[in-house]
Amino acid sequence: MSRSLAPMRILHTSDWHVGRTVRGRSRADEHRAVLTEIAGIAHDRDVDLILVAGDQFDTGAPSAEAERIVYRALLDLADTGAHVVVLAGNHDNPRRWAAVRPLLELGNVHLADQVARADRGGVLDLTTRDGEVARVALVPFVSQRGIVTSEQLMHERRGAAQHAGTYAERVARIIASLTEDFGTDTVNLVVGHLTVAGTGGPALGGGERQAHTIFDYVVPPQAFPSTAHYVALGHLHLPHRVQGPAPIWYSGSPLHLDFGEADRGAKAVLLVEATASTPARIEQVPLSSGRRLRTLRGTLDQVLAARDEVGDDLLRVVLEEPPRPGLADEVRQALPDAVDVAVAPREDDEDRDAPPELDMDALRASPAALFSEYLEEIGTDDARLTGLFQRLLEEAQDEDRDPALGGPA
Repeated sequence: MSRSLAPMRILHTSDWHVGRTVRGRSRADEHRAVLTEIAGIAHDRDVDLILVAGDQFDTGAPSAEAERIVYRALLDLADTGAHVVVLAGNHDNPRRWAAVRPLLELGNVHLADQVARADRGGVLDLTTRDGEVARVALVPFVSQRGIVTSEQLMHERRGAAQHAGTYAERVARIIASLTEDFGTDTVNLVVGHLTVAGTGGPALGGGERQAHTIFDYVVPPQAFPSTAHYVALGHLHLPHRVQGPAPIWYSGSPLHLDFGEADRGAKAVLLVEATASTPARIEQVPLSSGRRLRTLRGTLDQVLAARDEVGDDLLRVVLEEPPRPGLADEVRQALPDAVDVAVAPREDDEDRDAPPELDMDALRASPAALFSEYLEEIGTDDARLTGLFQRLLEEAQDEDRDPALGGPA
């Protein structure tokens, strides 16, 4: 049955983070379930185009199991008959994506592992089954170190002096180059793995790499043109809209990835309907797969009394009890899904003459935040030191993305 008069249907998902564990507990079965659910939604809604906006993997060196899950999911999405567009995110390894790109393209999966000029794959014109055309500008993650080269690819004849400005300004020029041919007879889309925020700042969910969401990594929504019907973003894990010249949305991650994201709303994919001549209509489609992350806090008796209420939730237990040998084992025996058990610090602990306990909040803080605290402690706010630290941190993280190569990109 033809639906030639119907709008183009687009499914937006991102930040799968396959391979992520919670305190060492595998979530592979949850990822299989939720990705199967997403493929089912794509099939049932008869979508034309599926946008996967980066961070399919949790690490640049994924396990064989993680690769099986991701590649199977992409092929399942393509089996719906829709075009599938995939970006490399900051957790992904672009070289690994480039290696498998020819195989995925045989299955109607279009992959962008790095920024490219419009005429060299940076913009795709995809024709749907009903003859509609989507023009898709691709902005995979690009680091501070890579932004200069990426922008030069857009305008190869510029002199070096013309490649100036902040990260945000350079990204804006890349987007402008990729979207300059957005016309009135196509459904115009931008897919990016970026931190985009208005005056309220980015809506962090707890699982993002904070070094890639602060300092110069924030791109203003004004970077996107009003000619875009829809901007599909990945990188931040809470589904939300960013106010701007076009509809700008994060789909968020399909699972709650750590306890910092718990109790912050349901997970979803976004279903977008648009025609070349009409605005996009966006629907959040809730996801039901995946286990809830829950924190139980109280005395041992209070925590154990809640055992019948938690179902198969993964639990963080914070005990308001004096520490004693075997306490954590007692909790885990009664609550097998308690992946994290800790004793809450007492107010009088600071007055005791005992070695200080490790500050777990500090250990979980981002390196950038810790460095800022250090500068504050020594009484300096030299922006040059902050910038140098950020560059060194970026180099170290670039090395982490592909340890098999033995050095930075």
